[in-house]
Amino acid sequence: MSAKSAINKDVFTPHDERMLAAVQVKRRTKKKIPFLATGGQGDYMTFICLSVTNKKPSHISITKVKQFQGSSAFVKRSQWTIDQLQQVNGIDPNRDCPEFDLMFDNAFDQWVAGSAGEKCTFVQILHHSCQRYSSARKPEFVNCQSKLLGAADSVTSAVQKASQALNERGERLGRAEERTADMMNSAEQFSVTAHKLAMKHKC
Repeated sequence: MSAKSAINKDVFTPHDERMLAAVQVKRRTKKKIPFLATGGQGDYMTFICLSVTNKKPSHISITKVKQFQGSSAFVKRSQWTIDQLQQVNGIDPNRDCPEFDLMFDNAFDQWVAGSAGEKCTFVQILHHSCQRYSSARKPEFVNCQSKLLGAADSVTSAVQKASQALNERGERLGRAEERTADMMNSAEQFSVTAHKLAMKHKC
């Protein structure tokens, strides 16, 4: 089982949530944290996860999850709602890069992902989720490549186009059915008229 699958199973599933995306990160700038605050457990891996509740109305959360060295368990360290997210900084709008910043109402973190691809996927899904689920203010996405922000819009656009196409197809089918019904009525009337004429000439 991959780390992300294990996080979903251990951290989110028990709380009736499902994980939408996760990215493994490291801090770009080291924070001075007291020894007791970390529990003295040594090195650890950090994941930033995006999750949604299964129950409606849906609520989106961003959660910091850690796995300490020598342990198979994943520990939830911090969690924010999507409405607490103020800004997502992609650092460089002109090229793929692994760095990004997240600014919340009460926190600011500077991260570097395991790869530019992981960061791009996470930001893309985060942007789409903000557009779909954020009920209050929507966070600001700055210094992000247009392909990351446009992709979420294109998903919505594709759905809308598919729905429109289905509606138009339904209208065309409806008109075709009406024409078929008219032709059947005309054929039936012609048949009746022909039958009457045949009976008349027979007599």
